[in-house]
Amino acid sequence: MSEEQAQALLQQLQALEGYLADLVQREESVMRLLQEATGAIESMKAMSGDATHETLVPVGLGTYVKAKIEPNQKMIINIGAGASIEQDKDSAINYMESRIKELEIVLQQLAAQRQEVSFRLEQGQQEMNKLIQSSRGSTQ
Repeated sequence: MSEEQAQALLQQLQALEGYLADLVQREESVMRLLQEATGAIESMKAMSGDATHETLVPVGLGTYVKAKIEPNQKMIINIGAGASIEQDKDSAINYMESRIKELEIVLQQLAAQRQEVSFRLEQGQQEMNKLIQSSRGSTQ
């Protein structure tokens, strides 16, 4: 293998490493969204019955205001692109559960991509090791 081929392989390995780091970061972001969505569902389910619930609403920088949530109060759901809709609690829970299913599919896809990139990276590293070994053998 020539020096040019070795350089090309090294650049390919560096690109794969960058892509792998990006995939890992995206997986972590999706997992955080899943945790947040699961927590939102648990909170909505906890607001059951005819009782008024009291909670703290963050207003920024560690500051909260007390708020009362009336029974059967509507939820405001962010549906993306800066748009929100008002729904009853059961509809909001159903919407969040469907979002969780979508996020789980995305997470599976990212994991499959990460595994493929890791495999290709490992193959490239083995090829580079063989190249190094063969160049050491030819110089001795």
